[in-house]
Amino acid sequence: MNILIACECSGVVRRAFRALGHDAFSCDLLPATDHSKYHYRTDAIKALLWKDWDMLIAHPPCDFLTNSAAWAYKDADFERYPGVGYHQKVKPGTLTGAARRAAREEAVTFFLALWNSKIPKIAIENPIGHMNTRLDVRPQIIQPYQFGEDASKATCLWLKGLPPLVPTGYFPPRIVKYPKDSGKMVKRWSNQTDSGQNCLSPSEDRASVRAVTYPGIAKAMASQWSNL
Repeated sequence: MNILIACECSGVVRRAFRALGHDAFSCDLLPATDHSKYHYRTDAIKALLWKDWDMLIAHPPCDFLTNSAAWAYKDADFERYPGVGYHQKVKPGTLTGAARRAAREEAVTFFLALWNSKIPKIAIENPIGHMNTRLDVRPQIIQPYQFGEDASKATCLWLKGLPPLVPTGYFPPRIVKYPKDSGKMVKRWSNQTDSGQNCLSPSEDRASVRAVTYPGIAKAMASQWSNL
């Protein structure tokens, strides 16, 4: 099959499909981190037109589609928060108010352009967030630990012409007491602190590292969607 992996520079999903003999290419505005010749450094919407693709697997940016930083979509209230406008200090470069709402609409437009393409088999991955209310299609929600990965990250798959992924193997969590004095036991995986937060330290590449598809999920996509 001719397969386009959009918005992927890691090559994880591309390599999984090519390992099974498919003509799979990735594309992204960034270069491929594995320096592959099977990567287009281009806008995904342009790449849609370059071949008669049989399948599209897309990972559109989720910066403005997640439920995080919901407060930043509101207009600043300087009467309530003098000099700041919000209940917390806004980091330099953070979009707020009308500018952030416009960025979200741009992200929605990009998502829908991928979803409404003429490719017969489509899977779009994104966290639980804004698209759950904007697209009238119920996504499949998966976890890496359902596919043999020591990690927790609820991920939505919007599917068209493709069946839901079948879990391939459960990775057991560690059991911790949280809060410490509560006596409550909770499940945690290696990418989580005991409180349930992501344990990656703040850095310039934190978002890109978190966005990489787990190999167990990529392998399941390739093996389960190859023989349709």
